[in-house]
Amino acid sequence: MDWIKSFQKAVDYIEDHISEPADHERIAQEMNVSSFYFQKIFSILCGFTVGEYIRNRRLALAGSDLLSTDEKIIDIALKYGYDSPEGFTRAFARFHGVTPSDVRKNGASVKSFARLSVSISVKGGSSMDYKIMKKEAFKIIAKEQRFEKIDDVQGRSDIPVFWTQCHSDGTVKYLTESCKKDGVLGRSVVGMCMEDSTVVKDFPYLIGAEYGGGEVPGGYKVVDVPAAEWAVFAINGMSMESIQQTWHKVFAEFFPSSQYKPAGNFDLEVYPTDSYNGEIWISVEKK
Repeated sequence: MDWIKSFQKAVDYIEDHISEPADHERIAQEMNVSSFYFQKIFSILCGFTVGEYIRNRRLALAGSDLLSTDEKIIDIALKYGYDSPEGFTRAFARFHGVTPSDVRKNGASVKSFARLSVSISVKGGSSMDYKIMKKEAFKIIAKEQRFEKIDDVQGRSDIPVFWTQCHSDGTVKYLTESCKKDGVLGRSVVGMCMEDSTVVKDFPYLIGAEYGGGEVPGGYKVVDVPAAEWAVFAINGMSMESIQQTWHKVFAEFFPSSQYKPAGNFDLEVYPTDSYNGEIWISVEKK
């Protein structure tokens, strides 16, 4: 099954079970990827997380139910996963700008949030610099921090803060000076996103460099990166906007039209110390 159809199947599964507790593992099975990776793909393509999509769809449907049915407010709240009228009222008011009582008693207007229909195409005139490389196993020495997995897959605000901390506390300077200069990554500092299937609530993100041996200072760890085939994409510029645009193009244009799919093991953002451009490395396998 192609990339777009399988992604749409996952979205359709969400919609078919929108009033049930979200089963992220089951949703991801529709796309034949892990829960972690599906949430990452979803967030990059859509600009919001799976959790945000489900929450907004439920609140939009709740508003429609209030206008078009005689169901009690408490029953609608329970139907869409809220344990108390108070919690439902707060969430409903944040989304719609009015309370459920305002809608029921006064016919106040509510907001819509459309069901997601996936349509991704490669547009003419758009180019992407990439290469496919096979690399032997290597090691990364890094500092690690864990970030929320379900509602903030990419740590959209926290990961940049982690980078700022590592610049200010000397971590990046240490990595730059001690990295393995003649290794797979050369003189580069990397941001590494790993899937941890043993932990449900969060995932590890590491800032590191290729490890060439020697003493490992306190606060650092060494991670083995296995031999893999990598799709490597050029980032033109080092701004957050250019990095995010490259990620989006990878999942919106490259994977839908290529013979590869993510292997789901490691993603690297590689930042050479002697260049203003970077690279995204994604471990891949044939579809």
